[in-house]
Amino acid sequence: MNVPASAFAPQSPLAPNAEAPRPSLTEMLRRRMRLRHYSLRTEEAYVGWVKRFIKYHAGRHPREMGGPEVRAFLEHLAVEGNVSASTQNQALQGLLYLYAHVLELPMGDLGDVVRARRPQGLPTVLSKQEVAALLAALEPGPRLFAQLLYGTGLRLLEGLRLRVKDLDFDRGQIVVRDGKGAKDRVTMLPGALVEPLRGQLARAKVVREQDMAARLVGVWLPEALAVKFPNSPWDWNWQWVFPARQISVDPVSGARRRHHVHENAVQKAVKAGVLKAGLTKPATPHTLRHSFATHLLENGYDIRTVQDLLGHKDVATTQIYTHVMVKPGLGVRSPLDG
Repeated sequence: MNVPASAFAPQSPLAPNAEAPRPSLTEMLRRRMRLRHYSLRTEEAYVGWVKRFIKYHAGRHPREMGGPEVRAFLEHLAVEGNVSASTQNQALQGLLYLYAHVLELPMGDLGDVVRARRPQGLPTVLSKQEVAALLAALEPGPRLFAQLLYGTGLRLLEGLRLRVKDLDFDRGQIVVRDGKGAKDRVTMLPGALVEPLRGQLARAKVVREQDMAARLVGVWLPEALAVKFPNSPWDWNWQWVFPARQISVDPVSGARRRHHVHENAVQKAVKAGVLKAGLTKPATPHTLRHSFATHLLENGYDIRTVQDLLGHKDVATTQIYTHVMVKPGLGVRSPLDG
């Protein structure tokens, strides 16, 4: 009996004429965004808005819809959902990306969309005494990070994503990579934090050695760098300044690695510190950035300098802090004090 050679060939899990299952709409969206190197945070946000858009229209496929349906969804968010202007805009951007880069279809005219109101509230700012009380109420680890936010004006994620190479002790500078708006900028490295940060780097180096011994895959790098320099995940310059205590699973690759400290950990620590210090203001980690900017203006620094340190695109964004200064305007005194 002659046995065909094909009997010994590896068999495909699919029948000869079967086609591979088509990826779902959200899978296609994820693939497109990863090809364009969007952040995981943005990917999750866009996928979430596409799912909510489909659910709002009773499961209809976006290919069957267009501008009128998108407008109805956005107005629902503003009128009934009571979302903020930035949230409504994020939903719109997610749907625009879906139609342009995944469906490759024109969305059509949106018409006059009812826009969510952009609040004109003032930022919460702590006095210098309140900042000191909050810092004193924090544990050593969270305290160093809170000092960094207040001393440099960094956003929460900008601080957490700092790598060893971003700290320039000789020049007293911190380089913020890929900040809001995908822009780099430079801010000061406070002299009071030089030695504490050197100590933090020493602890981070111990963590790195432990992870190497455990044969983990090293820190996350942008895809292009990880491919071009495959050994870079263990390069000391690329290590996180604030590595997490726990090992996590990369949601994209599935690899086990150590990420930076999670933002929730910092938020919880600051919230506990606010209660312990007896502060009455609803302070968060971002409040320290607001306080940084306000205190610089109170100390006489010009608004353009503060704008550059904060990384604001428009000086009008920075001007809001002039409304919460102890002495707004040009040091105007109340007639009652005269």
